[in-house]
Amino acid sequence: MTLRLVLVDDHPVVRAGVRALLESRDDLQVVGEASNAADAVQVVESEHPDVVLMDLSLGEGPGGIEATASLRALPDPPAVLVLTTYDSESDILRALDAGAAGYLLKDAPPEQLFAGIQAVAKGEPALAPSVAGVLMRRASSPEPRLTEREVEVLELLADGLGNREMAKALFVSEATVKSHLSHIYSKLYVDTRAGAVAAAIEQRIIRR
Repeated sequence: MTLRLVLVDDHPVVRAGVRALLESRDDLQVVGEASNAADAVQVVESEHPDVVLMDLSLGEGPGGIEATASLRALPDPPAVLVLTTYDSESDILRALDAGAAGYLLKDAPPEQLFAGIQAVAKGEPALAPSVAGVLMRRASSPEPRLTEREVEVLELLADGLGNREMAKALFVSEATVKSHLSHIYSKLYVDTRAGAVAAAIEQRIIRR
């Protein structure tokens, strides 16, 4: 059976390279491309692919995580296989929470990509080894893990926002932001804002 694929990436050269690689196989057919979230939904609704290969960074506007959630909310959703350069814990967890069935990196060997496409088309997971390692470490770690909201605070912290700006962005009070920061410092064993950001980047909780 030939699998129908849609490529979502904001770089035309990348799409062309991936398309050429995929179409070297008789069992894979690229039926559409998109460079942003809105076009991805339109192409999928038109072409009804089996699998969508999704980059996380789509330039201006909603990114790949938002696009994945939109596609998975369709009446007859395709399987979504993330294909990206990012392997931070935050990106991985958000993509999987949005409904992605697999998560591979762009430096994956072709056979791993082909196997991943076949796997998600059958409803099976497909994870890059480094991604599986991140999930295993998170599951097995005895240390308290950061909540999704605490990761959001860390990302805003890395962007240089102050407490008041973070409170406004998250629609919470400054006291709540301070509470989140206190928990973050405790969990990361740091006592400064800069230390928290550095630890989060080093541990690949956020990307920069």
